[in-house]
Amino acid sequence: MPLVRIDALGAAGERLDALGRAVHDAWVETMGAPPDDRFQVLVGHDGTTSTVRYDDYLGVHRDDGVVYIAITMRSGRPPTQKKALYRRIAELAHEYADTEPRNVFITVTENEPIDWSFGYGAAQYVDDPPAR
Repeated sequence: MPLVRIDALGAAGERLDALGRAVHDAWVETMGAPPDDRFQVLVGHDGTTSTVRYDDYLGVHRDDGVVYIAITMRSGRPPTQKKALYRRIAELAHEYADTEPRNVFITVTENEPIDWSFGYGAAQYVDDPPAR
C-alpha cells in the first residue's frame, strides 16, 4: 500500500528497476505486505536537465550515487518496524543496484485510511468498493 517515489542521479532503466525492486522486496519482507502491493514512481535524473542535490549532513558522505526514496504510507507502524525497513532497503539497494548504503536516503510520510483512493474515485479503505 505505500506510494514510493525514487529519485536517482544518473539512473535509468535497469538501475531504476533494481531500486524499485529493492524497496518493494524490503516492504514485503519487513511489513508483511502482499506481493502485488506495488505503487512506485521511478525517476532518473541526468544531472543536466534534471538533478538532485546533497551534502554530507549528519556526517554521511554522499556522492553522485545518491538515491532519494520517499514513502507515503498509512500511520501506525512501530519505530522498530520502520528501522527494519530502512535497513533492508539499504541492504537490497546495495545487492540489486550496487548502490552504497550511505547513499540511500529514505523519508516516510504517514497518513490515514481516508487519504487513499486506489481507483474509481472511491476511498477503498473506508467505503465499500463501487459497482463496476
